[in-house]
Amino acid sequence: MSDKNLTVHPVETQDTTRFFDVRQAPFRIYGLYNAQNEPFFKRMPSALAEQVSDGIAVLHRHTAGGRVRFATDSPYLHIKVKVNHVCRFSHMPLTGSAGFDLYEDSASQKSSRFVGTFVPPHELQENGTWEAKLTFRDKKQRFLTVNFPSYCGVDELLIGLEQGCTLQAGLPYSNRLPIVYYGSSITQGGCSSHPGNSYQNMVSRVFNADYINYGFSGNCLAEDNMVEYLAEQQMSVFVCDYDHNAPNAEYLQRTHAKVYERIRAKHPDVPFIMLSRPDFNPHDEQCKLRRDVVIDTFRKAHKRGDQNVYYIDGEGLFRGEFGDCCTVEGCHPNDLGFSKMADSIICTLRDILVKTNIFE
Repeated sequence: MSDKNLTVHPVETQDTTRFFDVRQAPFRIYGLYNAQNEPFFKRMPSALAEQVSDGIAVLHRHTAGGRVRFATDSPYLHIKVKVNHVCRFSHMPLTGSAGFDLYEDSASQKSSRFVGTFVPPHELQENGTWEAKLTFRDKKQRFLTVNFPSYCGVDELLIGLEQGCTLQAGLPYSNRLPIVYYGSSITQGGCSSHPGNSYQNMVSRVFNADYINYGFSGNCLAEDNMVEYLAEQQMSVFVCDYDHNAPNAEYLQRTHAKVYERIRAKHPDVPFIMLSRPDFNPHDEQCKLRRDVVIDTFRKAHKRGDQNVYYIDGEGLFRGEFGDCCTVEGCHPNDLGFSKMADSIICTLRDILVKTNIFE
């Protein structure tokens, strides 16, 4: 017997709805590469992604961390989406891998609150299109953020507003330069229930902070050309969540410090946060060896006088009475797990803010 409350109903376009391409002003897109000029949304140049690896060639088209900001007094938002790639997982809902979600931004409190998820249809296929709609309780001017999917390729996003309503620029972020994240599937957002529940988006909402997500599921391997590209990015903070995808501790030993060295060479004063894996198993020798590698990079950096490097121990991330409830299958965080990761990074960023104002 089906539950009508769990049914995704088709959306009908109202005659009074006017659609706008998010690539055009006054919309502003964050977290994606050259979004106004590329034929599809992406996180880095395609030519470089194809040079790095076959995996990055696919994953750079996933829009993890992409956001669009604007303001309107429309009583609803109606989105039309054209996709080029859809990931379906047994352990991650389609709302997280292929869905968009909506947040209302507060200018006075510098915070954002969840409005709802644009739920894709279950039958969504590659090179398909879909529509969804969210309605507000009243009509008033709102600052809004729409988050792109974590594991989906998007060619086009149109936003429909009631005809005659205002459309203006959204709120600016507090930091002039973005926080840059590098890591694995966990960094990319697997397996949050919707994009806004990735740990980066949680951190972003607390500080009203812009960021770029270079999480590459199963393909974060610190290749030389990838690390060089990361080092060339402008950033306010670098968060190195590089551990999980290294094939073994020996590979991590050869490559982890390299990430730090390359970033530090180009950005001598940028706060550098490094994490060890959150699904730490004290009975797994490889887990302990991997953590030792990350700690060793941190200690050597600190010993040589780097006062702007920070370490977050993965074993302590999924803490508390419900620490065993933080993952989907023992590895990838659910929303609770991501909130605990975000808490630790938020605490570290607050320590950093005591020393320097990275949010100008």
